[in-house]
Amino acid sequence: MAAGHPVTAAAAAEMLSAGGNAFDAAVAGVAAACVAEPVLASLGGGGFLTAMAVDGAPQVYDFFVQTPKRKRPAAVLDFAPIACDFGPAVQTFHAGMGAAATPGIPAGLFAVQRDLGSLPMSDLLAPAIKAARDGVAWRPFEGYAFGIVEGIWRYTPGTAALIDGFSETEPLRQPALADTLDGLACEGEALFYRGEIGARLALLARECGGHLTMDDLRGYAVQRQPALAASFARARIWTAPPPSSGGLLIAFALGLLEALGDTDDTALLLAQVMAATNKARIDSGLALAENEVEETRAMGHLLSPETVMRYRKAILNRSATARGTTHLSIVDSKGNLAAVTLSNGEGCGYMIPGTGIHINNMLGEEDLNPRGFHRWTPDSRMISMMSPTVAMLDGDRRIALGSGGSNRLRTAILQVLRNRLTHGCTLAEAVAAPRLHVEGTRLSHEPGAVSERQISDLAAQFELEPWPEANMFFGGVHAVEYKSGGPFQAAADARRAGVSLIL
Repeated sequence: MAAGHPVTAAAAAEMLSAGGNAFDAAVAGVAAACVAEPVLASLGGGGFLTAMAVDGAPQVYDFFVQTPKRKRPAAVLDFAPIACDFGPAVQTFHAGMGAAATPGIPAGLFAVQRDLGSLPMSDLLAPAIKAARDGVAWRPFEGYAFGIVEGIWRYTPGTAALIDGFSETEPLRQPALADTLDGLACEGEALFYRGEIGARLALLARECGGHLTMDDLRGYAVQRQPALAASFARARIWTAPPPSSGGLLIAFALGLLEALGDTDDTALLLAQVMAATNKARIDSGLALAENEVEETRAMGHLLSPETVMRYRKAILNRSATARGTTHLSIVDSKGNLAAVTLSNGEGCGYMIPGTGIHINNMLGEEDLNPRGFHRWTPDSRMISMMSPTVAMLDGDRRIALGSGGSNRLRTAILQVLRNRLTHGCTLAEAVAAPRLHVEGTRLSHEPGAVSERQISDLAAQFELEPWPEANMFFGGVHAVEYKSGGPFQAAADARRAGVSLIL
């Protein structure tokens, strides 16, 4: 398995050692991530899980956040811009209860456990409960990550208390969160969506400028659907369908790379494909889609062979001189694959009182609100770039991978797949290789992603933004690979201090 934190990986490993399957391990890992990776994950957020069972077709569990059923006037909302400094790049996010959408992670955990798991939920949540009570050790990565979003975590005393209690010498203990997880293990997700936790969240929203009500919580449901299929380099790939726009864009980019063929100008080809994918996102209507219906309509245009060929021609005719997310990938001894990506955004700066749960700020994420803030469609699943992905090649070789990183996660997954499937890289080499990302006219790149001879060609088409070192800005891909009768492989991304384990 490969994950973003030793505690996350250890929780998943404990389930496999106890006889559980990959899906048991995924549930345990997600719960542990909500304890050990508080900047990136929370029970107050949402996510996607792509499941590939040995005896079934790949399917996706969508437990991402839902917009509230009713809007309150903007004048009464608590909705504040906060600048987050990545170093070379600064992004503005929004805090306050007015940025909170209906959480999905508690419902997602129980849905996966009921459908695919083999162990009781009390066993699956036990490692997370223990970690919350005993404490999680500080790592330099957590210090860096907290530093980026410090303005949000200091927005209210409840979140500030958590960040102030975490240091190099003091482990992060979260007794309230341990009690919450223990309660969920005993009472199920009803405690969150119809019980005391939900009532506290609804009261908090009403008193502190938010939209959420008990109607929103009672109406939340996990969505299950077939995974979106694509082909690339003789491999079959499955990723998240709408409302994950990231899955659609990965499928389009893979189709475009396949149509273009390989080249020695790797950086130029990738940059042009990323730029073409960004343009296709706009041309197809996907960029302005804010719900599953609109995204499905855009999908028909985006993935048509005619669209791929049109963008291929545009690239070939062009003169050469012209965000908070974490991931967990698991494969078990039978070959079951689980790839799960989860996010709390940056959090809205509010804890549900007495629970240790930091609520998401998805209504305050510019990427997720393409028509502008406060213009979302009520009671609809929000779009997301999260794209947990599985692949099959050589008949029985299976790969699970995914990434955090806001808009950058889809290009991170694309580059790792390309490195592994066409460049002869091992899984670890594919994950560690330098990355680049195109957003608008800007090409951001890590050291080694662009060679000296490629700079002039790229500079003619893009505004180059070199980064001094590999950085979490470029995603955090965690991947596993399995071949029947062969050794397991696991690769965790050092950009996000990832951890891999093979049992």
